[in-house]
Amino acid sequence: MHDLDLSGEQAAANLRYLEEHGLCQSGVTIGVDGHLSFGESTITATGLDFLEGDGGLSAILGIITVRLDGDTIRNLIDSKIEASTIPIDEKSRLRKAVANLSEASLRAATTDLVKSGLDHLPDAVRWLRSFAGV
Repeated sequence: MHDLDLSGEQAAANLRYLEEHGLCQSGVTIGVDGHLSFGESTITATGLDFLEGDGGLSAILGIITVRLDGDTIRNLIDSKIEASTIPIDEKSRLRKAVANLSEASLRAATTDLVKSGLDHLPDAVRWLRSFAGV
């Protein structure tokens, strides 16, 4: 291990900075006269995860999973079909086809729909701006 040649003030500032980000418990106290006291410093679980190359458990626990069931996807597609200007007989055929899609086909269709939406990113950005009020 090599020495960092930090002053007490620098070490305290660095430890308190890490503490503010939840990476450690600094053990640093500052007296009313400005005197620094160093107690036991400990690393937190967040600090350990930060040091891990893969982000540790924080990376796993921080994932947001959105699940839409088949009926929700079908209803979303159905509402788009209904709102379209295509002829009524074509709407009926499309709605029937969507209703009869297997779960695997519906997943594949949903993936294609998401990709198609991302291909129209300028439209998505405009929507996001209006949605977020930016």
